[in-house]
Amino acid sequence: MSPVELELAKSPSVLRTDSEDAPALGMSFAEKDGGLLITPELDEAVAQCRAEVKRIAQDCRSGNRKYRDIGFDIENNQGNTLYGLFVTELYMVADVRRVDKVFDKPLFFDGSCTMSNDIVQGGAGDCWFLSALATVSSSKRLIEKLCVERDEEVGVYGFIFFRDNRWEPVIVDDLLYTRIPRYEELKINEQNLYHYKKELYEKVARKGGKSLFFARSESSGDTWVPLIEKAYAKLHGSYSSLGSGQEWDALEDLTGGVATVVLNKDILDTDRFWNEELSRANRDRLFGCSFNNLSGERNGKADTDVQGLFGAHSYSVLRAVEVKGRRFVMLRNPWGKSEWTGRWSDGSKEWTREWVRAMPLLGHTFGNDGQFMMEYSDWLDCFSFISRVVLFDSSWAMCSEWLRVQAPPLPAAWSYGLVSFKITVSGATPAIIVLSKLNSRYYRDFSAQTRWYLDFSVVREGEKEVLAQPHHSQNSSRSVSLELELEAGTYFVYVRLDRDIVDTGDLAWPETVEDWRSERLCKAMERRAQSQSIASIIPPRRFTYYLYRDHPNFLRDNLSTLIMQENEDTEAKKTNAPTESSSDGPNDSRPDILTTSSTPSNPTPIVPPPPLTILTPPTSPYTTAPSSPLNTTHSPPPPLPATKTEENPPDVPKGTDSETPKAPEPDRVRVPYDDRNTLFLGLRLYTRHGVRGVVEGRLGDEAVNAPRTGAAAGGTGIETRTEVK
Repeated sequence: MSPVELELAKSPSVLRTDSEDAPALGMSFAEKDGGLLITPELDEAVAQCRAEVKRIAQDCRSGNRKYRDIGFDIENNQGNTLYGLFVTELYMVADVRRVDKVFDKPLFFDGSCTMSNDIVQGGAGDCWFLSALATVSSSKRLIEKLCVERDEEVGVYGFIFFRDNRWEPVIVDDLLYTRIPRYEELKINEQNLYHYKKELYEKVARKGGKSLFFARSESSGDTWVPLIEKAYAKLHGSYSSLGSGQEWDALEDLTGGVATVVLNKDILDTDRFWNEELSRANRDRLFGCSFNNLSGERNGKADTDVQGLFGAHSYSVLRAVEVKGRRFVMLRNPWGKSEWTGRWSDGSKEWTREWVRAMPLLGHTFGNDGQFMMEYSDWLDCFSFISRVVLFDSSWAMCSEWLRVQAPPLPAAWSYGLVSFKITVSGATPAIIVLSKLNSRYYRDFSAQTRWYLDFSVVREGEKEVLAQPHHSQNSSRSVSLELELEAGTYFVYVRLDRDIVDTGDLAWPETVEDWRSERLCKAMERRAQSQSIASIIPPRRFTYYLYRDHPNFLRDNLSTLIMQENEDTEAKKTNAPTESSSDGPNDSRPDILTTSSTPSNPTPIVPPPPLTILTPPTSPYTTAPSSPLNTTHSPPPPLPATKTEENPPDVPKGTDSETPKAPEPDRVRVPYDDRNTLFLGLRLYTRHGVRGVVEGRLGDEAVNAPRTGAAAGGTGIETRTEVK
């Protein structure tokens, strides 16, 4: 302890009551510090990621090369790694370099400074993600859990993120975009600044984190910030996909926690909120904050700030402390600069000699580093939205069920009855119920035409009154949640849905894109198919006939599945090897593998599958009518095969514009927009202390009985369920 701290500890005028000493009021989500949501999928994702990183590192060393991620190659495939399907902004990147060329002594994290103070936003509009990253990195243990394996010499890094209902590994290389061009690309007068010495230019201008185009670490040699940002961009398809978002969504993706949004104006008792919520920041919950843009119509300012703070921008809550009877909130701007200029800002008049002596207790220092301090009352007055994410420890378990819901066409009432869930718990437990939409950021270019609003009510079986409803303040969020105590028994969760069409103003949803964007389009369609495949039901055929006929084209087996199947087939052949006298041909149980015989008894002609078609949106952004498919060869699509149960194509819901759109121009492909009346909806149930939970999905009053494979299913029958023991 420093002399200042010893003096303060002896002084009766200075009392410290920070989050570590605060009483544990309200629901506690972790007996110790919270961390990542622990599920069987987490262990599997971590093991898979570690094994793959080690395999890559060994393979690269044997071939005397560094790792290059050809699936997200930022050097040779810039168009698909920088931009989404539609290019709305240009990133003026200058070069691509490896971290050992950017830094003389690169390290993932050198430990020389607080990680939350080490983040500086770059060229992407992802302040919401970096603010969440700063909040999470307030605890070094969480960042270490996100990067589960790495080999810095080879340049391979493995991360995990939570997506929808499972943990997903993401592996990237160490190539990064830079904003400083090569010496040869400089103008003559620019070369003159460096006395026409290339070595001097390389050493001065092209070294260090400041040369990076996207996010960077403030520390000279740290690489963890740009690499985590790159992995998050790969998870969602491109860097441009990170533009605009909500901090609470990123906090969920980073921790597997449950996010809620609190409006400051709705807090009933601010003292209770401080004691039960904010004082526990970075223990079993995380916080961020923001407020909307202010109008510059009267003052003529393009960016109207509130004493140095900006609207539509996310700030991290690092901690909450109470010293000498005053409550303070420590925050950080992910820009790494631009701080609060009001009371208790750096160098303000409130900093008397006595309070300067108390700075070690506050954990604060002066400097334009983006970190600042506000008094609790000022914080409440300034910020409108508080994002709160619950962290879990190993005492919690999760179960979930996902459905594909077909809503009636607009206009339609916002009401119950379309979808519900039945949950059962084996004993008394603290519980969290989360109603969630899919994370569609990867394919949002053709899924963002409808804004869905979620709400639900919980009723215990046999009761006539509502037990509880979520206290959410933004029903257009990706999820809404409810924290409550449940007794052993069965409960019904009745869902209420509403939606509206996104107002595009002067912009229309493009019907086609250039065919050179087809790679990006196919990857987005693959991600959409993978995400939607977790749903337990596909509605009647007439709804899937047009928009989901191509799902199997994007749900192929991965490499590990194929290898496992081959091994199983080989073992089966060894065990049950046919004799020559009893065999009429190859004995292969797999229909997808073609084997031949020199003297086949009954040769069967091979019929090739129909060409892959890209299904199209309505001609108008305000219609639900399906449009004609277009195959990749720009020829008329083949007729759909007739089925035994249907002589004619099924009925299709009609929209306001039933005309079939014209075929696109050459060198263009149609964009397969989502059906505006379809929603993929999931319910997650979190229980604690070994209490077993079961979730059953129900469309109307009928239980779901379709498999999880995403294949169409008809009829009704037994219920399907997902449970955690």
